[in-house]
Amino acid sequence: MIASRRFREDLWFRLNVFPIMIPPLRQRREDIPALVHYFIERKSMELKLTEQPRPAPDAISQLIAYDWPGNVRELENVIERALIHQRGGVLSFEPLLAPPVPGSREAAPDAGRNRILLSLDETNARHIRRALEKAGGKINGPGGAAQILGIHPNTLRKRMNRLGIPYGRKSWQAFNREVRY
Repeated sequence: MIASRRFREDLWFRLNVFPIMIPPLRQRREDIPALVHYFIERKSMELKLTEQPRPAPDAISQLIAYDWPGNVRELENVIERALIHQRGGVLSFEPLLAPPVPGSREAAPDAGRNRILLSLDETNARHIRRALEKAGGKINGPGGAAQILGIHPNTLRKRMNRLGIPYGRKSWQAFNREVRY
């Protein structure tokens, strides 16, 4: 650009004192959780949301596993879309992540070998949600999620509190509507 006189040479030398090379987001996946929380906080204020939503228990691992061809800007846009679509509560990003582009590294057949496993908490949260879905949000009694899972109802409630899963039929139905949107 300097050679074609579209950028001032003196400005380039002022800006290029100490170049900082930042690797793409897919090479620094450990930054994703902090960026997610930062963007949720910032975009919630921009959208004037009264309640700052939180990511679903398995959402962060889904974001870490994604390849991010659009880098940090794509992550920011995915979070903003989730905030607009889901309007509070618990954020789920899976339907918002772009499908793999044909010919990309993510679409390659061996891409599954490098896939990051879900944490035990995320796996437990998914399993509990499936049991709650099958039980229609009911925790204890015949056909309840605790019976399906083979654990005491109080143990199930304690785990649900720890994992951020709401309980009670009304709160479960509201949560279920938000997540499925």
